[in-house]
Amino acid sequence: MNNIDRLCTNSQSAGEFAHEYLNYLKLVLDSITPESIDRLVEEFESVRATGNTIFVAGNGGSATTATSMANDIGFDVIKKTGTDKPFRVLALTDNTSVITAIANDVGYENVFLNQLKIHYRQGDKLLAISASGNSPNVVTAAEWVKEQGGRVISFVGFTGGKLKEISDVVVHVKSESGEYGPVEDAHLVLNHILAHWFQFKLR
Repeated sequence: MNNIDRLCTNSQSAGEFAHEYLNYLKLVLDSITPESIDRLVEEFESVRATGNTIFVAGNGGSATTATSMANDIGFDVIKKTGTDKPFRVLALTDNTSVITAIANDVGYENVFLNQLKIHYRQGDKLLAISASGNSPNVVTAAEWVKEQGGRVISFVGFTGGKLKEISDVVVHVKSESGEYGPVEDAHLVLNHILAHWFQFKLR
């Protein structure tokens, strides 16, 4: 039984559970180090400076975070700053036709890898999002980028998994295994931290 299961078991109402969940989420968020945020910002700033692309990949809730990042750090930064040097952020989760074709023809584990083989250029980076750090299609994509001499950034939870071992920059949301909700909440918060920071700094 993980912490979320315990909170559900011990709560007498949904309101009480919500209160305890939010308290626990604060503890999870506190596990993110300021140093990892600074390194994350440096990676984004360097790819912006060279005009390269950050590709973002993840499954399920992590896929929605990837989509949000493409919007918030891509379009919103232009809209709110007027910069003529935007962040090129592309979510590999958003082309349903391509994803289903790859999954059907050569396997779901290749849905991000094959897109990278088409679009990746030297100097691009991969932001891999996975609560467990072990999602096969995300790990496969990360390993391929490393083989090309590229850099991998990862948002992970639980123990960090394989992604933590192979990534150049890791933002680790520490939690018990199976606690997807708080980890995915925290990853979306990271997106908003980046978006607000850049929207302010690039005015």
